This record gives sequence, structure tokens and C-alpha cells, in this order.
Amino acid sequence: MIDRIHPELRTLIPALPQVDIAEPVAFRERQRIRARELAAAVVRPRDMAVVDRLVAGPAGAPNVPVRIYTPGAAQSGAGALVWFHGGGYVFGEIEASERACVEIADVVGCVVVSVEYRLAPEHPYPAGLDDCFAALTWVAAHGDELGVDPARLAVGGISAGAGLAAALALRVRDEDGPRLAYQLLDNPMLDDRLETHSVREFVDTPLWTHGQAVLGWDFYLGDRSAETPPYAAAARAVDVSGLPPAWISANELDPLRDEAIEYALRLMRAGVPVELHHRPGTFHGSNGFPGVPVSDRTREDMHLGLKRALARTI
Repeated sequence: MIDRIHPELRTLIPALPQVDIAEPVAFRERQRIRARELAAAVVRPRDMAVVDRLVAGPAGAPNVPVRIYTPGAAQSGAGALVWFHGGGYVFGEIEASERACVEIADVVGCVVVSVEYRLAPEHPYPAGLDDCFAALTWVAAHGDELGVDPARLAVGGISAGAGLAAALALRVRDEDGPRLAYQLLDNPMLDDRLETHSVREFVDTPLWTHGQAVLGWDFYLGDRSAETPPYAAAARAVDVSGLPPAWISANELDPLRDEAIEYALRLMRAGVPVELHHRPGTFHGSNGFPGVPVSDRTREDMHLGLKRALARTI
């Protein structure tokens, strides 16, 4: 497998963590330490305001922690991205997205709201999605306070976070929720059926494998005796028309590659504008490595897409 990985990424392989969520609580604690260390190394622009808040959670559920990044250059009525971290629906936290959120807010010039949603298996579907929905509706309702134009909202994330963003786009369409201008899906985790060629092929790839995907879906869905609803796994949606324009990345050596591409094609056929990116030699999560040209190019494309989507139309 190593010879298929892009030369710019090969030197990073020995330092990457081994993802094993068989014991989710123990793995989560190890990853939390790593995430805090990486977040502490991120240098925020001096004029960027970063505030932690608790917003009202779903009925009967705890409040939802969010971290709000407001760039110094943001003008009143800026666009906003509501962001969801990755982690197979089982691990991850706000700190894990610190670098991505700082970079997006700074480069795109939008407000970024990073969401700490509840995790499986302690909180299976729909807990995480309900938290994300609560955070999005809060952002839409507090535009004046946040300096955000509710007409220019996007949702996005990586891996499971991208899966939540895709599911959220379906839900707000169906429930007449906040209107979305864009959905940003980086290596999205969309299909619990695990029947694609890529998910069967990549059993030993860096950061995510077929086996971990099985565990992630089992933990997230809990009782799998009933058919999975599309708000749990967006690839299950029968109708994908009327969804917001999408930016989607699919990395060659990622078990989730094919479900991302197939979802992009379905959106296109339904008349949804889609910008799809695929780069050879890349693997799950490899778009996030700063200073690695193949990763930097993907993020630059993502930033450009988001900037266009959230631009003022006067």
C-alpha cells in the first residue's frame, strides 16, 4: 500500500495515530490529549475573536458547546460556516478542528461555529444530528448577535462530521429549517451499507479502514434491526433534489471514496451544483496536513468554493 501513497504524504505515515475504536472510551481519551496538544500549537490571528458558548440543546437534552471564530476582517452580515468535527461518530471534539476552523475563518473571512455534538455509543443516532440541528438553528436565529447574515449559511465537516452535514442538509430541506447556501463535505461518511468497492478494498489504509467503518456505524446506529433512515446515513436518501450546492472531496485510498463520488453524482443528476475533488495517492483525512502541497491544494480549492458560496450578492 505504501507505494500507492502520494510521495508528499509518505513521510508522515510513521507519525500518524493508529485508529482503533473497539474500545471507544479509552481511544477517545487518548485522542483528546493529542487534539489538545495540536490545538495549542495553532497560532490564531491577533484580530480573530474566539469565544466558547453553550447553546440550547434539543428538548430534554444537554446544552450544546460551540466555539465561535470571528475573523477581524469580518463585516456585519458576514457568511457563516457551521462545522462538525470527524471521528467516526465515536470520537473527536472541538479542539480537533482548531486548525481547520482558524484557517477557514481567516482565509474565507466568514464566521465559523464549531459544534461539540454528542458521541456514540453512549449517544447513538439521532443525538449527534439533533445537536447539530440545534446549533444550526441557533446560529440562524442569532445572526445579529453573531454579525452573520442568516441568508448566507453553510454546513460542513470532515468524515463523520461531513456525514452529519449532509444529513442536516436533508433534514432542514424536509423540515423547512434554515436555508443553506452550501454544504462542504470533506471525505464524508455517508453509507452504512458498506458495499462499495473502496470500502471492501481498503482494509489497512492510514487513519481509517473497513473494520473501523463497520464499528463506527454499529456504534452510531445502535439497534440495526430496522432500516437505516436517510438522516442517519445520507446515502440512503431517495430524493436528493433541492439540496444546497456542494463541495465534496474523495481521496483515492480512502474506504469512503466511492460513497462520496456516488453521492456527488446523485446530486449532479438531481440538478444540484457540485464541485467534486479527487486526488491520487491521498488517504482518509490527508487533506488536513499544512505544508504538504497535495493537501494544501485541496484546502485552497475548498476555501475558494466556500468563499464563492458565501459571497455577498448585491
